[in-house]
Amino acid sequence: MNVAPARLATLTHLRLAAARGRRTLLPEQPKILVGMGTCGLATGADEVFEALRDELQHRKLDYVLAATGCIGWCGMEPLVDVQLPGQPRITYGRMDTRKARELVRGLERGDLQPKWAVGFLSGYENPLTGKRLRYARQTTRVDGVPRYQDLPLFRHQVRWASRNCGIIDPRSLDEHIARGGYFALHRVLTAMQPHEVIAEVTRSELRGRGGAGYPTGKKWETVANQRATLKYVICNADEGDPGAYMNRTLLESDPHSVLEGMCIGAYAMGAAEGIVYVREEYPLAVTRMHEAIAQAEAAGLLGEKIFGSGFSFRIRIAKGAGAFVCGEETALIASLEGRVGEPRQRPPFPAERGLGGKPTCINNVETWADIPLIVMRGGDWYAQLGTKSSKGTKTFCLVGAVKNTALVEVPLGITLRKVVEEIGGGVPEGRRFKAIQTGGPSGGCVTESLLETPVDYEGLTSAGTIMGSGGMIVMDDSTCMVDIAKFFLTFLADESCGKCFSCREGLQRMQQIVTHISQGQGREEDLPLLEDLGWMVRETSLCGLGQTAPNPVLSTLRYFRDEYLAHVREKRCPAKVCRELIAYRIEPTICDGCGACVRVCTAEAILGEKKQAHVIENARCTKCGACIEVCQPRAILVE
Repeated sequence: MNVAPARLATLTHLRLAAARGRRTLLPEQPKILVGMGTCGLATGADEVFEALRDELQHRKLDYVLAATGCIGWCGMEPLVDVQLPGQPRITYGRMDTRKARELVRGLERGDLQPKWAVGFLSGYENPLTGKRLRYARQTTRVDGVPRYQDLPLFRHQVRWASRNCGIIDPRSLDEHIARGGYFALHRVLTAMQPHEVIAEVTRSELRGRGGAGYPTGKKWETVANQRATLKYVICNADEGDPGAYMNRTLLESDPHSVLEGMCIGAYAMGAAEGIVYVREEYPLAVTRMHEAIAQAEAAGLLGEKIFGSGFSFRIRIAKGAGAFVCGEETALIASLEGRVGEPRQRPPFPAERGLGGKPTCINNVETWADIPLIVMRGGDWYAQLGTKSSKGTKTFCLVGAVKNTALVEVPLGITLRKVVEEIGGGVPEGRRFKAIQTGGPSGGCVTESLLETPVDYEGLTSAGTIMGSGGMIVMDDSTCMVDIAKFFLTFLADESCGKCFSCREGLQRMQQIVTHISQGQGREEDLPLLEDLGWMVRETSLCGLGQTAPNPVLSTLRYFRDEYLAHVREKRCPAKVCRELIAYRIEPTICDGCGACVRVCTAEAILGEKKQAHVIENARCTKCGACIEVCQPRAILVE
């Protein structure tokens, strides 16, 4: 951990820390970085790190070995970067311990091992000023390796909130400062009045990135206008969407950007205490935030009289139990107060009466991370990107049936088609695109005919879905939309706090109906009933969970009604997914009797002698699909 050795009380101190950070960010000796975020660690990055360290020590090479966060290229983890003085930073994908050791051996003899290289970064800049960080006589190409800017995954990205992710060591305060960190806080505390900060945020037209899209400047102004001796700012990192990890990545890879944004917001609104509400299931993010808070306190960036001003501010961490509904502001506050996480009626809004009855501003992780950029480069600069009503960038988790699964940050207004087909690389060969769901479990599913829809708040809403906190799930033609609706309804019914009768009972009833349809027990009159229930839940629920929970059903009925009708009228699942409507059969002319399917069948439903065609007893078959995965001749058919 790189803790600043002295209190940073002046601009000169910040500049000295930035100089120290540049020396470790761009050292004079060769440097190897390993992506050590959760996604990297899950694929063996810690073992790769140890292998690199052992090999460097064994060969007595004077290299810097460091950890970094996640650059977003999840499908290529573990990622290793090599940065030679005067050379671009080369990224190697899907590394393992063997490749790591061979990489070091190759570097020792001057071989960059381009066979494993997946891209290179040419140069660095200070994202908060736009000025290039000097790196002596840096070359701008690597033979046989593409630039990041030329890769489809990165070509359309604009990395503002995630500007430091995968670039700096998240444990190094100095490296964060070298990339412009805390200069915005210094400017605010020494040269701006609180109302000027709010005016700049308002001018940027930044909208909350947690899903609701409420104007950030308007929320800040409401809190600032409250006459109270105690106010709070809260970072909502309660990321509950299945498959979403935007907040986690930012907290793990660049925690100080979030802390700085909270400090600036607290000064503007007159708050003295901040809270980061983060999921218990994010242990690495919690660790990184604790480390960053300790560093900031030691350096005088949190605590009493920051930068010699009259402004004092402290931040603490509160861990949530992972309830999806606690992503809603008033439910989050209830959890912080030790009560059951249930929403309450509004008004009054938290900005007027929140935690402990005091004015409280709650913003998402990404919203806070954007604030230093807006302060340093101006609200007008930020508002130049995006659409008329949705400015700036947004991070998304692009997952599912897509070649490039990744965390991406794109300008608002980009089309869904560009995200899926260019950034995501489209669906894998042999399959066709079917739908994309945006906005997490309470988002809607959009069909191919709407891929030209702009990714902004109003565009997605008009298509029957939502922006949400930033999840995107791509589905191919092997997906059953009835099954998808059932899956998300089950999740949402479980996560409903139960306070609203309409949400509690309505979601359970919708889940029952969709389950019956998936089992071939549905009736045609169930479809208008589902629509009526969905609209009732949407219009009468108290919080955002209930108001958006019917989206998976309403959108799939809107765009994929023929699939519902096939389940109801023909008792058939066109995608061959719903278990009650399919049967497994072994084609005797293809089966070679290898016995692989027998060995994995836990139901003991497959019979047959070795080297002879096998058969499946459908009465015992659970249709788990394990046999299909291991059958090399592809003799098992789904009918």
